[in-house]
Amino acid sequence: MKKILMFVMEGCPHCRDAKQYMEELFQSNPEYRELDIEIIDEVKNPEIANTYDYYFVPTYYLDGEKFHEGVPSREMVADLFKKAYES
Repeated sequence: MKKILMFVMEGCPHCRDAKQYMEELFQSNPEYRELDIEIIDEVKNPEIANTYDYYFVPTYYLDGEKFHEGVPSREMVADLFKKAYES
């Protein structure tokens, strides 16, 4: 499995949507709960966030490579989880 790194910011409506899509996928695909997912709030952890190249949240990295930045979709999160799980 590949590691997923997600950058968020408290109060961000797009981050809230992304987390909701993730939760929906966990409900429908319990095996996805095994995924290695680290969620980093860029305001609370600027020393980590500043080492990555992104501008908008949420941003997802899959095994160190940027996968998606900005407004999420259910389809994108499903694709991310599938690629992380199958690898």
